[in-house]
Amino acid sequence: MLVSKITLISRTSKQLVMTISDALLVIAILFISFSFRLNILFWPSDDLFLVIFGAPIIAIPIFRWFGLYRIIIRFIGFKSLWSIFQAVSLYILIWGLLIFLSGVQGVPRSVILINWLLSIFVIGGSRIFISWLLLKYSNNILNFKKVIIYGAGDAGRQLSNALSQSSEFKPIAFIDDDIDLHKQNINGLEVISKEDLKNFITKNDVSEILLAMPSLPRRKIRLIFDFLSPFQVIVKTLPSVTQLTQGRVRVDDLLAIDIHDLLGRSSVKPISKLLKIKISDKVVLISGAGGSIGSELSRQIINLKPKKLILFDISESSLYQIHQELVTLSSVKILPIIGSVRDQKRLQNICVNYSVNTIYHAAAYKHVPLVEYNQAQGVLNNISGTLSIAKAAIASKVDTFVLISTDKAVRPTNTMGATKRIAELILQGLSQESHNTCFTMVRFGNVLDSSGSVIPLFKKQIRDGGPVTVTDINIVRYFMTIPESVELVIQAGAMGKGGDVFVLDMGEPVKIYDLAVKMIQLSGLQVKDKSNLDGDIEIVYTGLRPGEKLYEELLVGSNVSATENKLIMRAEEEMIYWKTLKPLLEELENASINNQHEKIRELLQTLVPGFIPQSSIIDLVL
Repeated sequence: MLVSKITLISRTSKQLVMTISDALLVIAILFISFSFRLNILFWPSDDLFLVIFGAPIIAIPIFRWFGLYRIIIRFIGFKSLWSIFQAVSLYILIWGLLIFLSGVQGVPRSVILINWLLSIFVIGGSRIFISWLLLKYSNNILNFKKVIIYGAGDAGRQLSNALSQSSEFKPIAFIDDDIDLHKQNINGLEVISKEDLKNFITKNDVSEILLAMPSLPRRKIRLIFDFLSPFQVIVKTLPSVTQLTQGRVRVDDLLAIDIHDLLGRSSVKPISKLLKIKISDKVVLISGAGGSIGSELSRQIINLKPKKLILFDISESSLYQIHQELVTLSSVKILPIIGSVRDQKRLQNICVNYSVNTIYHAAAYKHVPLVEYNQAQGVLNNISGTLSIAKAAIASKVDTFVLISTDKAVRPTNTMGATKRIAELILQGLSQESHNTCFTMVRFGNVLDSSGSVIPLFKKQIRDGGPVTVTDINIVRYFMTIPESVELVIQAGAMGKGGDVFVLDMGEPVKIYDLAVKMIQLSGLQVKDKSNLDGDIEIVYTGLRPGEKLYEELLVGSNVSATENKLIMRAEEEMIYWKTLKPLLEELENASINNQHEKIRELLQTLVPGFIPQSSIIDLVL
């Protein structure tokens, strides 16, 4: 087919063809202009021959200067037509002036006007006609993706306009919840109802649905995703209104499905005074600054204008990366310091030398199976390390110490959770002994896209064609975004009075199997199972990992009270007095140094009565 051959021509060859075509059209238009004015079939003689056949020498350089040969004809728009109008007008003006100045006879003035009008019509019209021809007959050749825009409001209409310039998407309809818009025509596209969507997708081979409702709360977006998930289409969204610049919607703004929207959590505006009170104009130290939580703490704290920010981490590469990122963002003095949280003397020297005011202790071994296999190292890092940095804080009179804890510390079934609960007990015990340092603990569940999180794993498995691995069909987890959790940690730390355990409201627990199914479906694929053998991605159950349980809890007891922020609760929980706790900690550290795993397990269960281990000591690494 001719259209397919045209689309395969190189860009340079197309520009050459257009240049030759314009030169011939300029000459032909002049013949028509003279013939129309003189009412005869005109043929030039003498000087008029040069006037007509020399016109392209004037026109083509001007057309090129105005970018007429850089325009992609298939997506010609108003801006391109305005360039054509300007280019043709300048060409006619110069051509007319040259005739006037050269004194060439036999050119009626009205020919100049006729030539101008015809040139605009023919030069512009020829491009519009070719654009229509290409769009009409080349959809299959150009591999357009037929899409439906969900939302016929301002953002949806702007998106349909933007897509008219796209070589990737072809909008064919709107869908909207407003029944008054159903069967209406907007920007040449019909608005269909949700009831008609299934048949419309099948009939028109729709490949994607673009959600153009950027101001919609996440709770309502989740309901839309729930509705769309059974259809075999990819779902993409526009970012929030605050992210859209200059009031224009661009195709580049389209995002792949946002897992945050799937969870349906709407963030709560932070209390600004709580963000600043322990950070602004203070010296802040973050342990584990290169980790998922530590690095986000660093990013948010640097924006709160501390006097100095100390990044403390045992990993050289992680520390280097976060330091390089932050030095480009702020003029705040940033100190990257390599060290272990078990090195109390080094930590104490750092706190004294730099007059540290606030410590956020995020350093920990947190991967449940790894800590389960390496029990002794988990104890030394998570328990002894917390004790060392807490003692350094007391000795150097640090004002505030905030521990990043976990929901796995509640009635733990694994070593990692037990060590984090003991870390909490350490701070609760020390808070009774220390009158200078305010110890606070903040407990929350899984954070999205952190190292070891299930979300990036699912994304990779879907991208690789599966299978998607789920440990158990009934397993559930709480989820929160890293930025939101860190924002709440900072606010909770500012509310501490000493020995407080704060628990973050994680929303409703999410069934991991349902999450996997939705991620597969909203990627335009189908789950492959016994009821659908022709599906794309299979879900495979691998069984619970060592120390893993089906569900997590956030509270040891039930005694909680509200705080200034409705997403932060203060928990009143049992503690162990320091005189009782201290000798048990010393015994636990000695057992860990000597790899006495049975004794370690026994001491962990003594300190945390709710600890019911699910793994055997035989599996532990020495």
